[in-house]
Amino acid sequence: MFHHAKELQFNARVTRPDPRFARLLLEQFGGGNGELKAAMQYFVQAFAARRPYPDKYDLLMDIATEELSHLEIVGATITMLLDGVNGELKDAAGVEPISALKGAAEANPITKLMSGGAGEKEGLIHEALFNPQFLVMTGGSPALTNSQGVPWQGSYVNANGDLTVDLRSDIAAESRAKIVYEYLMKFTDDPGVRDTLGFLMTREIAHFQMFQAALDTIQPNFPPGVLQGDPRHTHTYFNMSNGADARGPWNQGQGPWGQGEHWTYVEDPQQHVLETKGEVEHKPEGTTHTVAEIQKKEAELSRIRSGEVKAATPSGAQQWSEYPQTSLAAPGSEPA
Repeated sequence: MFHHAKELQFNARVTRPDPRFARLLLEQFGGGNGELKAAMQYFVQAFAARRPYPDKYDLLMDIATEELSHLEIVGATITMLLDGVNGELKDAAGVEPISALKGAAEANPITKLMSGGAGEKEGLIHEALFNPQFLVMTGGSPALTNSQGVPWQGSYVNANGDLTVDLRSDIAAESRAKIVYEYLMKFTDDPGVRDTLGFLMTREIAHFQMFQAALDTIQPNFPPGVLQGDPRHTHTYFNMSNGADARGPWNQGQGPWGQGEHWTYVEDPQQHVLETKGEVEHKPEGTTHTVAEIQKKEAELSRIRSGEVKAATPSGAQQWSEYPQTSLAAPGSEPA
């Protein structure tokens, strides 16, 4: 059940209209890294977590709902940045001559298009070509598109049904959203808008930490999923370019591996492929684990992960909630 509170989570404020920045801000309304994408991603991911990980279900639903709050903040800000455009559009077909629209309304972008100089007309027409629907179709309110007019789409949502995968996607999503807000702040000097963007950007940082902390509670969580990977290939780095080469913890020494493990650097990948008959005869290097050990670990982890889901899934008729909901865990079965 969703309940809408009329007060915004953060009091969005705008000093003056700015249609150009309003268009840029659409990126966080209907763009691929925006608030709606985040809300829908966490909302969809939560369903698979409901029974095996009820605590993560609670987390995902809470953050998904907060993202809808942020979508409302962004939409409100866009609307205030377009203040006056809606009324001017509705009056554009009036009988008053263009000359009567000058004066107090000269700052209005529609008036400038009608009565401004060639430079103003050219600039606004240029903007309209990049996003013709923003003013023509919406009449001064936000559109569910990105800043270039591309409609929001469900393909933005990443949900794989494995929490170790989904939480990593969420950490990346928060990172991308954070940097978009950081970039947007460079395009406005409105103190109210900058304050709002600063709040939204900071919440991305908070969500990043929440998702990271949640991921850490699922052990083991690397590699994502159940299968561990073939030890003949997990620790190999191929030098796939000529010229000067960079070395670092991503291709030499222990790197992120456990004690006693290390990277194997293949200086000449072509020769290596020939010698190993296309990797078929490649022996494990840099790791102490054998193929048999990895297979045993996969079987054990498979049993654990599968057991978590099966143990939380009742047989027979089911119900999603109990009334009132007094426990994080989903009800075992539908009451008689």
